[in-house]
Amino acid sequence: MTPDWLDTLFPPKAERTVPWPPVGDTVTLYRPTGLHELRLVAERDWRAWPPRLPDQPIFYPVLNAEYAEEIARDWNAKRNDPPVGFVTAFEVQAEVATRYEIQVVGAQDRHQELWVPAEDLDTFNAGIIGPIRVLAHFAGAGYSGRIDPETHLPVNWPAGSW
Repeated sequence: MTPDWLDTLFPPKAERTVPWPPVGDTVTLYRPTGLHELRLVAERDWRAWPPRLPDQPIFYPVLNAEYAEEIARDWNAKRNDPPVGFVTAFEVQAEVATRYEIQVVGAQDRHQELWVPAEDLDTFNAGIIGPIRVLAHFAGAGYSGRIDPETHLPVNWPAGSW
């Protein structure tokens, strides 16, 4: 049998989930993202995440801003084209978010994600309350655009050469 993508990331029987702590009616989640995905979110009036690409079997929001910053800074701002990463935050109905186990992908208290299967994304998006907000940005070497330090959006958003 060919191992699935989870087995590639984690050896069999590895502890990779933790239980949900007590939550209220909503859960705040964070998403590190690049400029392309951010544009797609803006096209959806900041209310939904775009469908996954064929090679993206999951949508993975993270459970804390520090981890989202780490990914935006150390991955998006270095490996994306253009080299810029954004940290977003959004509220999701707890009954929707807690359908998915908390996945630990590094340090147990810091590197926590939800793995939402691509086919569940419409239902997950329906559970988002309010707009998706941009909290921070990280511009990597070679990024030639200008970012507004207050909104964390490219200057001339949504039109222009961003």
